[in-house]
Amino acid sequence: MCGITGFVQWRGDLTGHSQLLVRMTETLANRGPDAAGTWISGPIAFGHRRLSVIDPENGAQPMIARHDDKVYAIVYNGELYNAPELKKELKQRGHHFLTECDTEVLLHAYIEWGPDCTEKLNGIFAFAVWDSLRDQVFLARDRLGVKPLFYSQVDDVFVFGSEPKALLQHPKVQPKVGPEGLAEIFIIGPARTPGHGVYKDIFELRPGHAMIYSRSGIRTYAYWKLESDQHTDNVDETAARVRELLQDTLERQLVSDVPVCSLLSGGLDSSALTALAVDYYNRTGQGRVDTFSVDYVDNDKHFKSHSFQPGADGPWIQRMIDELNTNHHFIAFDTPELVTALDNALYSRDLPGMTDVDSSLYLFCQEIKKKATVAISGEAADEIFGGYPWFHREEMLSSGTFPWSVAPKMRASLLSPEMNEWIRPLEYLGDRYSDAVAEVPKLDGETGKQAQMRVMSYLNITRFMPTLLDRKDRMSMGVGLEVRVPYCDHRLVQYVFNIPWEIKTVGNREKGILRKALEGVLPDDVLYRKKSPYPKTHNPAYLNKVRSQVLSILDDPSSPILPLIDPAKIREIAASPESSSNLPWFGQLMSGPQLFAYLAQVDLWLRKYNVSIG
Repeated sequence: MCGITGFVQWRGDLTGHSQLLVRMTETLANRGPDAAGTWISGPIAFGHRRLSVIDPENGAQPMIARHDDKVYAIVYNGELYNAPELKKELKQRGHHFLTECDTEVLLHAYIEWGPDCTEKLNGIFAFAVWDSLRDQVFLARDRLGVKPLFYSQVDDVFVFGSEPKALLQHPKVQPKVGPEGLAEIFIIGPARTPGHGVYKDIFELRPGHAMIYSRSGIRTYAYWKLESDQHTDNVDETAARVRELLQDTLERQLVSDVPVCSLLSGGLDSSALTALAVDYYNRTGQGRVDTFSVDYVDNDKHFKSHSFQPGADGPWIQRMIDELNTNHHFIAFDTPELVTALDNALYSRDLPGMTDVDSSLYLFCQEIKKKATVAISGEAADEIFGGYPWFHREEMLSSGTFPWSVAPKMRASLLSPEMNEWIRPLEYLGDRYSDAVAEVPKLDGETGKQAQMRVMSYLNITRFMPTLLDRKDRMSMGVGLEVRVPYCDHRLVQYVFNIPWEIKTVGNREKGILRKALEGVLPDDVLYRKKSPYPKTHNPAYLNKVRSQVLSILDDPSSPILPLIDPAKIREIAASPESSSNLPWFGQLMSGPQLFAYLAQVDLWLRKYNVSIG
């Protein structure tokens, strides 16, 4: 994995701007700690930071190719899991290769098929190609948005990058936030509406979209989107197809020239991938699989079971270690580490995020990086197969809003009257929800429960899943670790999207069809274990620390967050033991402590990024 950035200015020669390009590129050093490269030619400036995974000796970027007297240059972040097949096809079409890396395959795929090359790709990617034949820059992002890509056009300059921090280095792109950006922060956040970069002049290229930037301007279009089709397979055929797709994509993603490990929580999703990886390693003679788990000091003393988190993971992790004989690494963090890492989590995102859920993942990836370069994660299975509680509770299904954006009126009440009047948070949330529902591809003749569940599935895949993919990308790449997410294979997602709800929940269980597909892969007790989400700290010391932090911010008249919020309301929540610990705020994992940490992150973000509001 890597970091990419660059800028284009048609009228002018950018060769005198090499230091600016270097500064932009260096902001992404954590994404690519192994090498750096820049390339400027006339109006085009490309920068790249490299994390070497395939063919470390070659594959330097930006990569340049000449074909029929035309010049092509690429900067690319990602992995192509069908690179061998593409390379074979391209060789048959007369292309010659100098390396074993997928960057060269992707560049030649573009030379051969132009913008239509995206239809050929199976992988996770964000890339930009300078095409002198067509006199344009072509940019594209993978179908599910695993890899990020942001852009901005200010006056006559077009700027792009893997993260906002790269764009913000360019003098044309300023850290300004308007009413929409503030609404994203305070009523949508830590999620984001697809396409919104929060900053006023920064936008996100949406998943499954491509962009052409030419002298005529910007043209953006979708090259892939979820489609609704009749599902004709029976339960057994469906389970077999799910298993076939999952096994195929996992084995493709285990290919690497550097160490690969698996994240193991003891739950269904990660245990399945680990079991399939162990089987593959055994069949190919690659030895034991390294696995990693995360927990918190004294969490067992403070854990309380509830509907979102019914049980602790520890015993189940040990169950899978014993079953699979993996080389396991237990990692645990204490409260002071989690609080300190909140700042690093913010800088990795360039925005306030999922607070300790982010910071714990950042620290976790930092430890994994000491022993591995690539990790396999079970992210996204719940969105795709319907695992979250909100898929199964009627009051959440019919709430008329995003089910993870709980208590929107309470969230709006945290804002100052002036902010409420300016950004109209509840109206903004309603509009974004209506936009999302309007996108859902309808299936002729489908009504009732199945139509309702299609809407819920679409919302989760296109609105909630990107939040977790953002988190996984920024926290892992913030320490130079590549995390692969097999459940995000577009073939699997498209197939499962159309499985009828009664088959998805076969056996009257959440993710029933996935459990059936994995029969014989996992022990039955693990296979039918009740879902438990990513672990968070239950230590009251964390609540006490972040609550004190916010109260200190409220006591400081220079705090930039003060004009945006209602300090009296925040103090009221802080003074209430029940509100402080159990206040519903966002998703499954974020309640009172995470609200305080989020407000502290907003204040730090406003300070450190010199954000101007207007």
